[in-house]
Amino acid sequence: MEETEVRLNSPRAWVLAARPKTLSGAAVPVMVALSLAWCDLSGTGFRFLPALLCLLFAFIMQIDANLVNDYFDYKKGTDDELRLGPKRACAQGWVTLGAMRRAILITTLAACFVGLPLVVYGGWWMVAIGLLCVAFCFLYTTHLSYLGLGDVLVLLFFGIVPVCATYYIQTGRLTIEAFTASVACGLVIDTLLIVNNYRDRDNDRRTGKMTLVVRIGAKATERLFPALGIVACLLGLVYCLYGHYWAFLLPIVYLSLHLVTSRQMKEINRGYELNRILGENARNMFIYGLLESIGFLLG
Repeated sequence: MEETEVRLNSPRAWVLAARPKTLSGAAVPVMVALSLAWCDLSGTGFRFLPALLCLLFAFIMQIDANLVNDYFDYKKGTDDELRLGPKRACAQGWVTLGAMRRAILITTLAACFVGLPLVVYGGWWMVAIGLLCVAFCFLYTTHLSYLGLGDVLVLLFFGIVPVCATYYIQTGRLTIEAFTASVACGLVIDTLLIVNNYRDRDNDRRTGKMTLVVRIGAKATERLFPALGIVACLLGLVYCLYGHYWAFLLPIVYLSLHLVTSRQMKEINRGYELNRILGENARNMFIYGLLESIGFLLG
């Protein structure tokens, strides 16, 4: 079905608003943390229910963030007819503003409902983590992304927080490996935001959205993008100190794909074609998570 055929508040409209292709960004850090925990526990004492809850919480929070972004970017006028990225539900009139507000409330409450039982496994500080996730889900779109702090939030909430929290829930401790993996995941997932903001840099500058890309410029961004993937893979040298050689070696496949994507992004530079690069980067990101997880399991 063509996007122009989307009916108001229809199931297809909500699927488009949820942006299912972005869910790999939520899955990767949880997947990597669970694989490392399984390895460190040797499969003994691994708890499947909290593993499922961590994954569900990550998915629901990602959808919640997407809905919040759709609603508030439309209200701020950022999602207008000059935007190059995929069309958004509120801007296209696929979803009414009232329905979107109700959906945001429902997904926020659903995330809290799914995350609350993790207190049993990780202690009451899981409540604080959950509240921070919800708070920054809103603060990202409404304020922080306009100040160029979106990349910091990605490092925190798509890297350090989900990996370390998931690993702690399974093992009851934190390790250098887990923290290293959390930073590496955050850097890899931030490449998705970099591509998105690189594509939208002209429109963001026009609307006053001072992303990191807008602040440092296109040329610096073209150097930063490959560097994020390189640093993420080099961090894998830490795993070798603990005998996880495959967790360092396998992601080299990801790095080769990332560098190809980086070159293509630079060559395209502007326009709708960068949406293809966004899709390739999402694929690369998932491949990284899969290879890193396999690497830990082989260890």
